[in-house]
Amino acid sequence: MNVSQALEYERQPFIPMFIYGDHAAMESERQKGEEALKVLETEYFTAEGDPGFDFATVRDLADRNRDLCDQIGEARLRNVTPATLSRGLSDADTCAAIGKMQKRTAASVMREIRGDRDALGVAYARKPIQGTVLGIDIETTGRAPERGYIINVGWEIMELTSDAVPHDAEAHYCGLPDIYRGEDVPLSNIHHITWDDIDGKTPFRENKELQKQLLKLMKKYPYMAHNAAFEDSWFKIHLDGYAEARRAGKIIVIDSRQICRSLDADVRSLPRESAPAALENWARRRGTLAPDANEQHLGLDDTDLMLRTVQAEFNLKNLFSK
Repeated sequence: MNVSQALEYERQPFIPMFIYGDHAAMESERQKGEEALKVLETEYFTAEGDPGFDFATVRDLADRNRDLCDQIGEARLRNVTPATLSRGLSDADTCAAIGKMQKRTAASVMREIRGDRDALGVAYARKPIQGTVLGIDIETTGRAPERGYIINVGWEIMELTSDAVPHDAEAHYCGLPDIYRGEDVPLSNIHHITWDDIDGKTPFRENKELQKQLLKLMKKYPYMAHNAAFEDSWFKIHLDGYAEARRAGKIIVIDSRQICRSLDADVRSLPRESAPAALENWARRRGTLAPDANEQHLGLDDTDLMLRTVQAEFNLKNLFSK
């Protein structure tokens, strides 16, 4: 499917009553819709000039696909590879993040590493770390942004100094469609979010005030998340205006997992299967999480743990501005 075909597919009338209840028809429609989503999202972020369509088109198509997936059933699709989930941020994103924290240009960082990711550790230490970041974490009903829902988001702000304390913390629960009732909240075995937490709450896509508040903060501060490609992928098709601001360079994303991999030598020496760059394991090594404690897997709790662990890593390497 090319861009023209994807746009043509999006413009075709979608009449649920013609396919709902027919699993084969619904599955075929899902596959076509998700292929179109991937094609359009890729074109939007890689086109050198005007991509020729508004990203609202992509969000609308994702909303339509999400409704369809609800009819197919979350359990049926749980292990199906996501169409719009990125595996990692680009080198350009990483260089922009380092530049933002060091008050220098992304281009200067890019020239410094010359495409060698092993040189990122040196780049982080080249200039003092300073500024302010917005830490954020989301909990979702699955891995696929085009199929699932954001049900919890937490954030707080922290100055990048050796003794800063995170502040202005907020946490919000978001609802699910009624079709999910009668079953446990998806992934509740991980995040422990129950219907008591989200009952009566507005779904994230419908909560325009929450979206505006979050987008405003993201434009004001670079935001940091652990495995930030996950948050980035979800916000692109769940947060109105995010993709547009991201493409325009108005939102800078910092991946704390990349910080861990670049600065913590233990990551390279520990077995890969032990997930040494996972927030929980990194935090234990840095003393920000007790050896017998576990990551909470709730937005605000994990955000606070991440920010304190990044601070501990920067302190250990003496990277903060004096």
